[in-house]
Amino acid sequence: QTGANDLQTKADRLVQMSICASLARKFPKVTIIGEEELATDEVTEELIEDGHCEEILKKTCPAQYTGIKEEELVIWVDPLDGTKEYTEGLLDHVTVLIGIAYGGKAIAGVINQPYYNYEAGADAVLGRTIWGVLGIGAFGFQLTEAPAGKHIVVTTRSHSSTLVNDCISALNPDSVIRVGGAGNKIIQLIEGKASAYVFASPGCKKWDTCAPEAILHAVGGKLITDIHGNSFQYNKEVKHMNSAGVLATLRNYDYYASRIPNSVKQSLVP
Repeated sequence: QTGANDLQTKADRLVQMSICASLARKFPKVTIIGEEELATDEVTEELIEDGHCEEILKKTCPAQYTGIKEEELVIWVDPLDGTKEYTEGLLDHVTVLIGIAYGGKAIAGVINQPYYNYEAGADAVLGRTIWGVLGIGAFGFQLTEAPAGKHIVVTTRSHSSTLVNDCISALNPDSVIRVGGAGNKIIQLIEGKASAYVFASPGCKKWDTCAPEAILHAVGGKLITDIHGNSFQYNKEVKHMNSAGVLATLRNYDYYASRIPNSVKQSLVP
């Protein structure tokens, strides 16, 4: 078998190897859960990143996290979020997600967009990194709110279904944006392009939502939950699938939550 899937698999595996091996070397006691099942003994030295970001080290660690032990942290890694879009050349949909959880809660996250600005011409700076920590804030982008009074829903591009579309219709949105990748959808919220991210389907995993959740909450975003309003748990024993979908907003969470039809809720079991 060759073609798009092989490309995707190789890209996924190399990126995850690099992230997980680099983190494991620096923080040997953390639990790292990645999308790909990989053996770590095959990592070559050129995949190891041993530097650090001075800009981040200048920030003061929030008091509630100063006593955390390394072994209490769980890191959720999606090496290539928006895989289908990647293979189709929609490179701005692609993100790399690294989420950090403590006590089952998402507390910090990184969303890297490796191809950000890829259509902006030869002089444009390619790629950007958005990151955030609860109690510090989020950086690397301009926080913008969606137009007041507009209900713009961002949802899946490549995993649509009757249930997904029935749920969106019930929200009576002014417009619907369909893009790939959970990381990319949260970016639509924090940059004011959409007012709610709604996905009434299983399929999303904990490594898709951990980093975006931390960033959304770090900027005061109302919530990211399943379709029933349950918060996600990120401790290492938790099941990987978010089987009851996703609902996220920067503001007006209750407006959208109250309009999810019971028929949709009954179809999605947490």
